[in-house]
Amino acid sequence: MAVSLIIKWGGQEFLITTLSEEDTVLDLKQSLKGLTGVLPERQKLLGLKVKGKPAENDVKLGTLKLKPNTKIMMMGTREESLEDVLGPPPDNEDVVNDFDIEEEVVEVENREENLLKISRRVKEHKVEILNPPREGKKLLVLDVDYTLFDHRSCAETGVELMRPYLHEFLTSAYEDYDIVIWSATNMKWIEAKMKELGVSNNANYKITFMLDSAAMITVHTPRRGLIDVKPLGVIWGKFSEFYNKKNTIMFDDIGRNFLMNPQNGLKVPRKEARPIALICEAECRDPLTFPPV
Repeated sequence: MAVSLIIKWGGQEFLITTLSEEDTVLDLKQSLKGLTGVLPERQKLLGLKVKGKPAENDVKLGTLKLKPNTKIMMMGTREESLEDVLGPPPDNEDVVNDFDIEEEVVEVENREENLLKISRRVKEHKVEILNPPREGKKLLVLDVDYTLFDHRSCAETGVELMRPYLHEFLTSAYEDYDIVIWSATNMKWIEAKMKELGVSNNANYKITFMLDSAAMITVHTPRRGLIDVKPLGVIWGKFSEFYNKKNTIMFDDIGRNFLMNPQNGLKVPRKEARPIALICEAECRDPLTFPPV
């Protein structure tokens, strides 16, 4: 059954109607992240309790016995400036120390609960089309942080943070691929970064659409517990006439982001300053090999 909640934060009220009783508290926090820009780890939800204690992230909403349109207060702050976003993030061992997805694929990729979450995203998540999909083109899905630019650089502008020959690569890739940007942040920051890098208004290529954290889902893995992933099935479900698992590739610096579609993901090394095209040439294999840049 659907769950409807009213979240009060910063003098505003947000109506949440896209979750079900099978979704978790972390799923709720991810939805709020998309609406408010407050990261889940910074959120404190007052009123969600289990046996008198604050509900943990893995608790299903159905177990909380919430009445329709229950009002919950959220406490937490978001990033305040573009400089905060472009600058070095706080150290996080869970992010830096990525894990090999192979051992967990069987248990995660085809689990019914995860496929249901993807189906809900396909049905309910709204995608703003910037440029129409092109018939006969493959699909390139790009992460932002550490993939298109280096968070930890001492550079002061987005252009200086940019991976070498980024625009040349995107120009060449655009001949054969529609390009989608997908970052695990809030959409307003994605738009700001793409503008800063000169990607969103480049005359030599076009971005088909962009996705943020609200299009992601949370899955449970045997070794790592709850993690957020970027399921390409959301794109395939919404644009089935154009894209599928046979013509899509995703670049990301975190391997677990394509845990739901491991055969379509290519992990981009963070610490290398190589142009992204050279990484692709070294790692990509048919049928999704890119043209050399």
